[in-house]
Amino acid sequence: MLKKLTRNRKRIIDKISRKKYFLLDEAIVLMKEINFVKFDASVDITVRLGIDIRLPNQMVKGTVLLPHGIGKNVRILALVPRDKELEVKEAGADHVGLDYIEKIKSGWADIDIIVATPSVMNKLSSIGKILGPKGLMPNPKMDTVSMDPVKSIKEIKFGRISFKADRYGIVHASIGRISFSKEHLFDNIKEFMAIIIRNKPSSSKGVYIKNIYLSTTMSHSIPLELKSFVKT
Repeated sequence: MLKKLTRNRKRIIDKISRKKYFLLDEAIVLMKEINFVKFDASVDITVRLGIDIRLPNQMVKGTVLLPHGIGKNVRILALVPRDKELEVKEAGADHVGLDYIEKIKSGWADIDIIVATPSVMNKLSSIGKILGPKGLMPNPKMDTVSMDPVKSIKEIKFGRISFKADRYGIVHASIGRISFSKEHLFDNIKEFMAIIIRNKPSSSKGVYIKNIYLSTTMSHSIPLELKSFVKT
């Protein structure tokens, strides 16, 4: 038996289906209008890329420093030598010290990102199978393995996020909160897409950006006009 559509949901579907694609500024306005949850929902972007993920040289991943952050406190564990513990703590790391390796082995996982120096990476081999599936393993390409962990931590706290295409060639990322102003969401999305475009593999042929969708927690996706970002 089909679930009856509420008046609000029917209005949402009508608004989105009335027009196939939306320019970025009008999509942000619509997204705010159709958001009915009572909490500060996450604003997410989904980008389907024309890449062959079977080829290592077509993997798309990297980092982007969002101008206005994501509106969420990112919990950082800093795994650094003892002589750097104080400075990374002052930089904003929530948890500091190699003692956390044993805690992770015991099931502790109250973190979003791990930042480490190259000198301690050999100590992480014992927890690689735990961190890997959770996407927590520090990686030089994501700048979470860094000779300057203070800089990395400050940037992450300010609004640096990482992205990586999944096995279907799709990139998902949170780029703000519904409470952000239209202008701040616009700036964050434009910066995110600029980096995605800049990271196009040289070996990728044909259409690179296939589809872009905006959504909030528990909302319908809004398809975006590609000309908001790329020349068509």
